[in-house]
Amino acid sequence: MILHRMNTSDMTQSVPFPPPSASAPKDHTRCSACSMHELCLPMGLGESDMDKLDRIIGRRRKVPKDGHLYRVGDPFTNLYAIRLGHFKTMQINPSGDQQVTGFQMAGELLGMDAISTDRHHCNAIALEDSEVCEIPFSRLEGLFAEMPRLLHHFHRMMSQEITREQGVMLLLGNMRAEQRFAAFLTNLSSRYSARGYSSTAFQLRMTREEIGNYLGLTIESISRLLSKFKKQGWIKVNNRELELLQPNTLKAVAAGTETCN
Repeated sequence: MILHRMNTSDMTQSVPFPPPSASAPKDHTRCSACSMHELCLPMGLGESDMDKLDRIIGRRRKVPKDGHLYRVGDPFTNLYAIRLGHFKTMQINPSGDQQVTGFQMAGELLGMDAISTDRHHCNAIALEDSEVCEIPFSRLEGLFAEMPRLLHHFHRMMSQEITREQGVMLLLGNMRAEQRFAAFLTNLSSRYSARGYSSTAFQLRMTREEIGNYLGLTIESISRLLSKFKKQGWIKVNNRELELLQPNTLKAVAAGTETCN
């Protein structure tokens, strides 16, 4: 879901957790103790409801850098809440080339593409060593009748995903290259801010080639845009370390009300 403490969507850190309850698997952490629970779960759930969720959440699964969480055609059994790290989703386009369709980070769900067909329609690949919580979908559905707030939250997340996909279509269809890149950076900024990290200084977990693939631009175009934005005084770049010096200007560029000289 493109780039919470491009929606128009990486820096997660481990924090100490209390030991799991005796009834939980050894590699399971209570949702209420997770630093990301306010992002992937609805606010205001009572202790009883949280206990119900804890009972259905499966194991925590580690995915190494460049490892697949799932592949196109895999049967759908789980949703995956990203606890640590970053992922990219990819599909094969009509010409047979791989197309990056999104970048996901901690607090977001992976796997919703498969709900309607019971098969995954994309590959989900870790951009760095990552960790997810497995959520068996059949058991989650069983909770919806008992927990209307959870069902509403899930519908909201699906709506956000639809809105994101529409935003990507607009991004790739009508925006100039500088607008696309500015929108991408602005989106990352807002998502990091929502996770409690700096909105202006962060590390790009994806490569320039992956960014270009996602935005419909060449790697050379991404390099030129980085240089142009740097020359304008809008950003500061050091390898993958990025600082947004003029975030409001970047928002204006994304909106088409500001242009590069």
